Amino acid sequence: MQIDWNKNPLIPAIAQDFETDEVLMLAYMNEEAYRLTLDTGYAHYFSRSKQRIWKKGESSNHTQEVKDLLLDCDADTIILKIHQNGVACHTGTKSCFFTSVMQDKVLLEKEIDTTAMYGVVDTLYHTILERKSASDDAKSWTKKLLNDKALMLSKIREEADEVCVAIDKESDAQVIYESADLLYHTLVGLGYRNISPDRVKQELGRRFGLSGIVEKEERKEK
Repeated sequence: MQIDWNKNPLIPAIAQDFETDEVLMLAYMNEEAYRLTLDTGYAHYFSRSKQRIWKKGESSNHTQEVKDLLLDCDADTIILKIHQNGVACHTGTKSCFFTSVMQDKVLLEKEIDTTAMYGVVDTLYHTILERKSASDDAKSWTKKLLNDKALMLSKIREEADEVCVAIDKESDAQVIYESADLLYHTLVGLGYRNISPDRVKQELGRRFGLSGIVEKEERKEK
């Protein structure tokens, strides 16, 4: 049985512990990720948020060794039977499925602090997304910003201006403080639009070796 990639360019891929059958995570594969998985023996996926191929564990080394790969009857969903090195979830829990809706509680505790692995920017961005999907919390400034676009945009403008003032007139410590405020509020804006900061990193990477003048001219042509 073959996957019709023209019909289904992106298909769900469920990672399941090959010994316990526990479902650890759900991601997506395109044809390239599928081929890389078969060729290397390690799970590769296509990230819809990052808009690129990623090898599971590329940042954390929590890789997934593929023991078997199963297709469903319509050849449009995959189950990966895997050996999970480390944990499957970026939050540090063994499985990505740890919140019970019916019990209204978290079922799994974090096994690993992943902040150092993924970096503070990515960790903060995922925390913002968690606030976005959570029920209203009067104590959450992030949630308040996400629920009020006008406030969110005004804060980004305000923080950008404060960074300029700090760079012009204030101490290094104040420049760092104001820059952190701007970065946080910008990440909230990215979360509002569901744009992963990884895509910003990709854009910066694209510009390496490219003249700023040339880049601006290319932007005008688009």
